[in-house]
Order: sequence, then structure tokens, then C-alpha cells
Amino acid sequence: MDIVVLDGYALNPGDISWKQIERLGNITVYDRTAAEETVSRIGHAEIVLTNKTLITESVLELCPAVRYIGVLATGYNVVDLKACSSRGIIVTNVPGYSTRAVAQFVFALLLEICSHVRLHGDSVRRGDWITSPDFCYWKAPLVELDGKTLGIFGYGSIGRTVAQIAQSFGMNVLCCTRSPDKIPAGSGVFPVDREQLFAGSDVISLHTPLTEETENLINRQTLARMKDGVIIINTARGPLVNEADMRQALECGKVGAYGADVVCREPMATDNPLKDAPNCILTPHIAWATKEARQRLMGIAADNIAAFLQGNPVNRVC
Repeated sequence: MDIVVLDGYALNPGDISWKQIERLGNITVYDRTAAEETVSRIGHAEIVLTNKTLITESVLELCPAVRYIGVLATGYNVVDLKACSSRGIIVTNVPGYSTRAVAQFVFALLLEICSHVRLHGDSVRRGDWITSPDFCYWKAPLVELDGKTLGIFGYGSIGRTVAQIAQSFGMNVLCCTRSPDKIPAGSGVFPVDREQLFAGSDVISLHTPLTEETENLINRQTLARMKDGVIIINTARGPLVNEADMRQALECGKVGAYGADVVCREPMATDNPLKDAPNCILTPHIAWATKEARQRLMGIAADNIAAFLQGNPVNRVC
């Protein structure tokens, strides 16, 4: 069985092994694949693994040997599922591998916003503490999370884990979810509608899939209904946030800070309105990318292929 990995570098830049998948077939790994290279690189392979390389209907028309597509991520919008379904191609994803890593990153962003560790560390490195007339100083307001209200939009595995961590900081937790019945009674997480979440939260963390309903969720109108100085964290999908409206809200102080690991167009475009916005921390979509999470991803991807070969596919999205 021939296996082609179209864009393996993000998962494995060289610090983990492909051995779990190598045992399942003849594997060819490409670090990256441009759109015009996709068809030739798939060739006659039956199994294709992709992270962000698009698998479109036009690609599938020219690659009739494909029987299985494994997405090396949780989101699978890079694959034309309708085209796969009509051809009997099985598509799987890798859920749950990065839950702890992403939840940790949410608080890495939030704690940097609240405690300004980098700002003060750089200040000390410059010698500011040596020349200070006082035993301590701070260059930006410091914020304590205890007693603050965190609003979580979405209550999947990441949202649940973020809620647990927030409670350990003494935060009150609100949650807007399509399935409020899944929030356990007595958990200390209070289900609310989106208007209550926007109005009542000191911090909002986004953990919802990108759909027609959630695209542009954070915009000028919804921002106006939030508390002045609200902190917003986005480790989900860039298009959940209208970036032009977010910049305006940051400039006028309506939003106290925005921390995001995602933008609407990735890699970031030169004209992204948030690139040099005030009180804005952007990171290059790395919340998922701890070595531990990538090893889990590799293992689940291998298990997905093995289950397909045995005739019992798992984590199937098509």
C-alpha cells in the first residue's frame, strides 16, 4: 500500500519518528506541497495524508487510486468531503490530541497579558532594575485572575479543560454552548446564552468550530455589548473574529487585550490589521504543536490507517 504525506513538516520537522506509519505501507513524505504539485505527488497512492494541503474534487479526478485520506489535524475543511463521499473515499481526522497543549496555551497568552512577564524581563535585561531608585517597579498594570469571570464560547474537550484550569485560578466560569445539558450540574460552570456571555465576562476564550453561524462572531456589534477592557483569547480559528473591528476596539480601549494563535489568513498577510495593533499578542498557530501533542497525533494517525486497512475505520468524517 503506497502512502503519501503531502505536508509532513508541521507535524514532524525532524524531532519525532514516522515509524508507526512506515510499518503500514510504502511511505513518501514531502515537507510541503504546492497546489500545482498535489496531483503529481499523490500519483497512484491509495492513502494520502494531509494537514493543510487542499484535496479538491479536481485533484481527486486526476488521482483515481485514492481510497483513504487522513487529515493530520482535527479540522478537516481542507478536504472536499462531498467529492470523497461520491467516490467512496474514506476521510478521517485526529481529534483530541492537542487538548492539554491548547488549554495550556490559552493561559500562556492570558498570563502574559495579565502579568507582562516578557515586558518586565526585557526591562531587567536592559538594566532598568539596576538603576531603579525603588526595590520594585512595574511598567504596565498587573491583573489578578482570582474573582474574574471567564466566558468560554464552546464546551468541547478544550473548552472543558480551560474551564477546569480557570477554576484553579479562582475564576468564575460562564459557558455558551449548543449543548448546555452536557455541562455537569455542580461543576461550577454556568451555561448562558451568547448575550449573557458577552455582557458578563471579564475574559472571553473562543473554543468553537468555524461555521457559517460562528464566522465573524466577534465584530463591532458584539464587541459593543462587552465590558470595557475585556480580554479576548482566540486559539480556535481566525475568522471567528473580524480583525478590522478588533483593531478599532483595541485602539479605543474597548478591548483591553487580544491574544490569538490564529488569524483569518495563514500565513499572515502583510496587510493584516492586527499585525501592529496595540495590546495585541499574536503567535503563529503553535498552540497544538508541543512535541508531546505531535507524538499523540502521529500515533492516532497511524491507528486510523491501521483501522482502515482492517476494514473498520475510526475517527471517520466521511
